Amino acid sequence: MNKTITEGLKPYSIGEKLRTLRLKKSMGLVELGKHTGLSPAMLSKLERGKLFPTLPTLLRIALVFGVGLDHFFTDERKRHVVAIVRKQERLKFPEMPRSSSIAYSFESLDFKATDRKLNAFYAEFEAVEENAVRLHQHAGIELLYLIQGKLALTIGSDVYTLESGDAAYFDSAVRHGYRRVAKTPCSAVIVTTS
Repeated sequence: MNKTITEGLKPYSIGEKLRTLRLKKSMGLVELGKHTGLSPAMLSKLERGKLFPTLPTLLRIALVFGVGLDHFFTDERKRHVVAIVRKQERLKFPEMPRSSSIAYSFESLDFKATDRKLNAFYAEFEAVEENAVRLHQHAGIELLYLIQGKLALTIGSDVYTLESGDAAYFDSAVRHGYRRVAKTPCSAVIVTTS
């Protein structure tokens, strides 16, 4: 193998990434070979960095694990494993753009993070009529932690009243909505998974 090519590919740790993906799935080299059509010996050489895969070979492996080719070519030293979002950098968005009645506004707390496994928001709730609560749903799970105020949280046909310091964890595929109960400010941190 050409020394220049070897040195150029070394920072990407392709072999280590292959091994990590395989071990996360508790898969042996023989089983991975059956899924990819590659020999266990060749897969072992790839993992140990004794051989570098061609793009078609790497794509066959990537498809087994449900990742893109970019997974292998991200230089770990340049990944944003820590993302700091300063308060002044956040943008505030209304729940429903161009609507005269807004139940809440939110700010993304993690927009700088790459390869996010969750989404985190800071939300401020407005006073709306009980019959005006807009229900929505999305795939995943939601965790709401009420920082201040009093909030009516509708999940399906049930309504829960939360007070400062309370938290709710629920399946966000179920229709849900929020309504500030008191006149005092009401805010929460909401974390969702997709």
